[in-house]
Amino acid sequence: MMGFPSARREATRLCNELQDYAGKVLEMGRSDRRKVIFAAKMGLALAVVSLLLFWVDLFPELSQYAIWAILTVVVMFEFSIGATLIKGFNRGLGTIFAGAIAFGFAKLATLSGPWEKVVIVASIFIIGLVAAYLKLYPTMLPYEYGFRVFVMTYCILMVAGNRSRDYTEAIVTRLVLIAVGAGVCFLVNTCIYPIWAGDDLHRLVVRNFRDAAASLEGCVNGYLNCFEYPSRSRIVTYEAFDHDPLHTAYKSVLESTNREQTLLGFAIWEPPHGRYKVFNYPWRNYVKLSGALRHCVFMVMALHGCILSEIQAPPEQRWVFASELERVGVEGARVLRELGDKVEKMEKLSPLDILQDVHEAAQQLQKRIIDQKSQLLMSSSSSEKQQPKELEDSQKLCRGEDEDKRETVVDVDSSAKSEASAQLWSSFIAGATKVEEDELKKWGCHQSASALSLATFASLLIEFVARLQHVVRSFQELSDKANFKNP
Repeated sequence: MMGFPSARREATRLCNELQDYAGKVLEMGRSDRRKVIFAAKMGLALAVVSLLLFWVDLFPELSQYAIWAILTVVVMFEFSIGATLIKGFNRGLGTIFAGAIAFGFAKLATLSGPWEKVVIVASIFIIGLVAAYLKLYPTMLPYEYGFRVFVMTYCILMVAGNRSRDYTEAIVTRLVLIAVGAGVCFLVNTCIYPIWAGDDLHRLVVRNFRDAAASLEGCVNGYLNCFEYPSRSRIVTYEAFDHDPLHTAYKSVLESTNREQTLLGFAIWEPPHGRYKVFNYPWRNYVKLSGALRHCVFMVMALHGCILSEIQAPPEQRWVFASELERVGVEGARVLRELGDKVEKMEKLSPLDILQDVHEAAQQLQKRIIDQKSQLLMSSSSSEKQQPKELEDSQKLCRGEDEDKRETVVDVDSSAKSEASAQLWSSFIAGATKVEEDELKKWGCHQSASALSLATFASLLIEFVARLQHVVRSFQELSDKANFKNP
């Protein structure tokens, strides 16, 4: 009796898990109806082949090989047309080569008399050894499935031919039935709601641009708003990234490489269709464009690292440069979104320079940090000297005393910069790795490190802008080869 409540709890838990699983399965179909359509197409293809098998039963000599038509549909029917074509090519190539070689060894086996079985076993050993070795060659990786079909087909043909004593019949009938199954796959997959890998690759590149823009804006806004995780220990154990939208956004871009390569391998097999009516469509340039984008996203990941770093610049120092940092983030995200829209619409860029505004924003940020406000980065809160007015205004804003002054922070006259701070900042910009010990003592080690963290964030943002030129160049190359329309 004591075990009955526990058994009931276990049954309830299993029922809840099944309900959750059923809900997730239904949600998958709602989110992408193509998956439901693909499943229906698969069932239809198998049903059509089954009807053919009933007709094949009228011919006893074909019935023993009829199952190969169904197996062909099962292994060849893929989600996209490109994947189906490459699977069909591999299967057809492997079957043809296996049939040709099997025909030759079959003749040799029949001529060997009592050594027939020895010849068959020896040939199977040789074929398996050679195929297993060749498929390990790097350039043969796309044809790995073809090698498997080749070995399987050869072994079955030799064994079946030995039993029926007619190798030619076994080879020819299997080739015919495989062709029937492949034909059904192509007709059903192409004529009924075709799913193209090229469309998926196109949409993936567009989504990468939008995710990159969102992550860039999020990093800049998070830094200016002094965003902090509730527990620093969660960052060390990587738990802080689990539900972080910034990390999720740029992670999806960085981890899309494998999917892009897979879709590229399928897309290059697809014939001209829809908006992609050019023969030998430049699908590789889509992957190249996405690679240039990832080169920029690495800087976004580094910007996110600045937000998570242990050493942080105080809020009053960040707000001094808030307008410049925010403008660079907004303009950079605008460029990414505009390029993503151009890719989606398949339009060329306008004659105007798309990078003009973001370059001006980056130059203004660099100018104000290096030429006008470098002393703010090196000001020590413990110094007995009077702090610059801008830093005092920012500290008041941080304490909530003067909120309306955030946008009206005035510049400090460049003549007020101390010679020591100018030298320290110049050595940092030049890439110096060591600072004189008396300077560190003068400004304070922690104060200098926190100031340099702000300079690091600004320099990473400027580097992001510099890398945008490669993205624009890759887009222009794609738009020319793909014959994008004029805006």
